[in-house]
Amino acid sequence: MQNKGIIKLFALLFGLVSIYQLSFTFKANQLEDEAKAYAVSQFDESVDGYQDLRNQAEINYLDSLKTSKVKVGENFESIEVYNMLGVSQYTYTEVEDNAMKLGLDLKGGINAIIQISVKDILKGLANNSKDPIFNKALDDAEELQKDAQESYLESFFRAFDAIKGDTKLASPDIFANRDLSDVIKFDMSDDEVKGILETKIDESIVSAFEVLRNRIDGFGVSSPNIQRLGNSGRILIELPGARDKKRVVDIITKTAQLQFWETYKTQDMLPYVLQVNQALVEANKKNNEVAETETEEEGQDDTDTADSAIDELTGQIESDSTDVADLNPLGIQSYGNGGSVVAMFLSKDREKVISELNKPQNRALLPAEMRYAKFVWGIQQKDSEYSELYAINSNRDGIPPLSGSVITDASQDYDQISRPAVSMQMNAKGAKVWEEMTKKAFETQGFIAIVLDDIVYSAPSVSNGPIAGGRSQISGSFTLTEAIDLANVLRAGKLPASAEIVQADEVGPSLGQEAIDSGMKSFLIALAFVLLWMIFYYGKAGIFADVALLLNILLIFGVLASLGAVLTLPGIAGIVLTIGISVDANVLIFERIREELAKGKSQKESIKDGFANALSSILDANITTGLTALILFVFGTGPIKGFATTLIIGIVTSLFTAIFITRLLIDWWVNRGGKLDFSTAMTKNLFKNVNINFLKKRKIAYVISGILLAASFASLFTTGLDQGIDFVGGRTYQVRFEQPVSTEEITSVLNDPAVFSSAEVKTIGAANQLKISTKYKVEDNSVEADEEVQSKLFEALKPYLPSGMTYQEFQDGSGEAKIGKMLSSKVSPTIADDIKKSSFWAVLGSLVVVFLYILIRFKKWQFSLGAVAAVFHDVLIVLGIFSLTWKFMPFSMEIDQAFIAAILTVIGYSLNDTVVVFDRIREFLNEHTSWEFGKTINASLNSTLSRTLNTSVTTLVVLLAMFIFGADSLRGLLFALIVGVLVGTYSSMFIATPLMYDTAKKGDAAESLKKKVKEEDEE
Repeated sequence: MQNKGIIKLFALLFGLVSIYQLSFTFKANQLEDEAKAYAVSQFDESVDGYQDLRNQAEINYLDSLKTSKVKVGENFESIEVYNMLGVSQYTYTEVEDNAMKLGLDLKGGINAIIQISVKDILKGLANNSKDPIFNKALDDAEELQKDAQESYLESFFRAFDAIKGDTKLASPDIFANRDLSDVIKFDMSDDEVKGILETKIDESIVSAFEVLRNRIDGFGVSSPNIQRLGNSGRILIELPGARDKKRVVDIITKTAQLQFWETYKTQDMLPYVLQVNQALVEANKKNNEVAETETEEEGQDDTDTADSAIDELTGQIESDSTDVADLNPLGIQSYGNGGSVVAMFLSKDREKVISELNKPQNRALLPAEMRYAKFVWGIQQKDSEYSELYAINSNRDGIPPLSGSVITDASQDYDQISRPAVSMQMNAKGAKVWEEMTKKAFETQGFIAIVLDDIVYSAPSVSNGPIAGGRSQISGSFTLTEAIDLANVLRAGKLPASAEIVQADEVGPSLGQEAIDSGMKSFLIALAFVLLWMIFYYGKAGIFADVALLLNILLIFGVLASLGAVLTLPGIAGIVLTIGISVDANVLIFERIREELAKGKSQKESIKDGFANALSSILDANITTGLTALILFVFGTGPIKGFATTLIIGIVTSLFTAIFITRLLIDWWVNRGGKLDFSTAMTKNLFKNVNINFLKKRKIAYVISGILLAASFASLFTTGLDQGIDFVGGRTYQVRFEQPVSTEEITSVLNDPAVFSSAEVKTIGAANQLKISTKYKVEDNSVEADEEVQSKLFEALKPYLPSGMTYQEFQDGSGEAKIGKMLSSKVSPTIADDIKKSSFWAVLGSLVVVFLYILIRFKKWQFSLGAVAAVFHDVLIVLGIFSLTWKFMPFSMEIDQAFIAAILTVIGYSLNDTVVVFDRIREFLNEHTSWEFGKTINASLNSTLSRTLNTSVTTLVVLLAMFIFGADSLRGLLFALIVGVLVGTYSSMFIATPLMYDTAKKGDAAESLKKKVKEEDEE
């Protein structure tokens, strides 16, 4: 092997970089453990809201580290080369950014469903039309939505058609307005307009989707998942590792409607506020007089009743002094100081104050030039019970002189006194208007309010003359995180409509810590067996393969961490397949070396030729699998993309370690005089003289496969599959227990056939709070079905609830701690049809690409047909076995997102196996031109049998160990992989290759073989 020095250098650097990168993960875990320990030490478990307080303390602890330095990689300071990489001080933010990213299913985080208001979009398209029929149709559509399964837009169309009379959607007062004049004409029919509106609504939701994506990308969590849920206007957002729910809600729901307004000064608007306050005083005085008269008539026997009546009439706020409340019903706390603030009020009175100031009879007191004034509150200061009231100089249409649409960039900055702020840059048009506004404010000594989502963030004066260039700044009592988030929101842009979070949960890992621990234990057991098996089968050479395999695993995790890729449950399936690929490459090499040794070649020559001859098979097998993974990465979403990412990384690292590292170690051993037999006494002659006539047995195989496929199709069309909640929806309940409970144990109880047979259990926040979902009687929406499901749930959970708790107490949530059912709802599928379709097209696209690659590589379409047919064969049988057995298997066999990854693993494994056999056939066709075609095929299958069984056994051992010793919740996924490996091994020998043989054209070597096989069959 040439350039050994470069290979050694690269291997050393790659290994050290991987360790270095993973050291961030170790440090992040250490700091998070410290944060948990600190949070636990701060509060007693008996304190009300203990879990919320502990969570917040943990968040605060980690936030405090975001700007402080910690040391990373101190355990490796003795390694000089490692020090060159930078054992240094990093902030917690930098440590977190560089640490291994775990998906929501492994780490937990925040899950939210966002509803984009289609009603708001329609209003915007209609330019906020005042047409009564249009507005009534909007309101009626909201009522229809309460019981309808259709989208809001469809409900709006139904509602409008029911009341429209002669009114048309293309009316000038509705959608045939100036803004839509290019697409909607006055003479259009309602059906034509409906089609245009559907397109416009979809464009707006896509716009909202992109805005949310950009905001979330700047949020700083690892690989967030964001996807549309059909055409409902709902968007699913998953933020792995996120814990600050309030921050997430603030970022997502801000419409980011940034506006710049001139403001009234204190002296301009305070008289009006005082007038309203005095009017309330007079009104309260009259009400008190009426109440006193009624009390005198009824007598003075019941003083408490009279006092209550007065309180109800006056609506007075609780106060130590009734006289003070009567004289100041608005609750003015202080007046402005001549600037932009009108007055200060108690924050709890904000709604009442705005309501009184905007009452028509009160607004009539305003001077004519101020009749469009708009009252808005300033940003709420932390730890303050007071709020500042501003009055902006609005207009009839409520359109500001300058809006956020002119903002081209926004970034976190600091103001003149070093407080966190947000700087903004405007486009040319905005810069011109901004200069005019600041010029006017400078000349009149006025103020300009910077308003975001109807909240005044700042209202500065302009003391140094007009501001040119379009630069502006928002300052206020921001924390650094708030300033960063606000800049992110402004940079991402505003939402086209209001966004409401209809569901937001802080969720625990899908598997739970026990399941993760047991999964890791089973994986280590399996890995140990594979390492020992390689030594048992190949002797000392197996040790070198083991070193390469361990380095491969290190590199996979190192690359995942360095690229910021996310490890998810489907990603783990990709790693399992990668281990199989890595072992397979070494097996291919060692088997070829054994063949060369059997020919009598010297050890060095056999090693050289063995590596050279195996290279073609290794590359073909990995390229076909890699092409599949690449297509899945480009077109896939969610779990498919996670699986593809891990698989692509694994293929690259496997090739590097198998081809270069194993060769490097073997050459080192041989050059120092060591001897390698690439076998042991027990395995030396294993499979040496095997001569199976595979082609003769192909008809039996066709019959067996035909029966399996027929049974699979029959079961799929009759029994079907056990589709998980991800696909069909169901009912979900949030239940709180007195003590922490095991998700695995509760899952096992609820999955009993006497209860639900199928349930999904996750932790929500605390370890004593679970989210339980079941699709039991999912098609039955009756009240009776709801009651039955809840009753079954209560009975199943009774052993884990306080002794003596009744069903009603469970339903209501018992005691101050609210033990029992907290929330319940019916859930719709979380995987939209478009995601199912994209998954289908991704898989189909990958098969087409593989078909074309094999066609180009092997020059015969029969090879492509055989490989793709074998893949379809394997996938259908796996689905069929699931369909046939899910009703009586002792573990869940739901078809969910993780199962998609299992199917993809089966495809990758099947292709890998088949291509290795095809590569040997091609090689033998070139080497043994005098052989009959059938002999070539049989010889190829026999010569690769050792490799096929070796790879299958090692992969199966990994899967079986995880299946037996791992978590219950993973058994369905692992069962699919086990079946897939068995079927894939069988199909590469008895389906793909014989099918290629049977479809070979006449006139080549196949013709004579077919005659011979026919004669043998007749004998």
